[in-house]
Amino acid sequence: MSDSDAGLRARLVDVGVELLAAEGPQALTLREIARRAGVSHGAPRRYFPAHRDLLSAIARRGFAELSARAHAVLERETGGPRARVAALARTYLAFARERPGMYELMFRHDLLDGAESGLRETSLPLFSLLAELVGAADPAADARRVAAALWANLHGIAQLWRWRSLPLALGDEDPGALLDTVLSAHLGPGDGR
Repeated sequence: MSDSDAGLRARLVDVGVELLAAEGPQALTLREIARRAGVSHGAPRRYFPAHRDLLSAIARRGFAELSARAHAVLERETGGPRARVAALARTYLAFARERPGMYELMFRHDLLDGAESGLRETSLPLFSLLAELVGAADPAADARRVAAALWANLHGIAQLWRWRSLPLALGDEDPGALLDTVLSAHLGPGDGR
């Protein structure tokens, strides 16, 4: 791929990321991305044979951002394994709150499956990191299952908060306030470490 091809491919993804942030996943049509990138409506097909390939490239950007945030937070976290799990969970919830369109797209594998995009290689290391941290926090646990349950719980908090269901039930309490309850449910009562 030439530099100009790589540049246009990256520009299409950049425009998709911007459009996603401004208008949400429903706005991510090939035609609209092409229009905003200033190219013909057929140009994206040259780099992304299927719509899901472009969506997956956009989602990979989200996973890269979330992963970078997670690693940065974990580098600063000086507490024990449970504190590291809590730091990662807070980062996940903050990302969901701050980047709702990207967050929604990243986990819409019904839209992304089948894309030749390397999305699996981008998303699974983050889950593996969570499982590793859970295993360190509770060595007796089946770390992958507990991590999956914890992730599902965090994802539910993020979605229910976005849909305003949790604020209805809890008032305007920060969704992060549920984190101690969630960690206790999945890792047992903690001692603050």
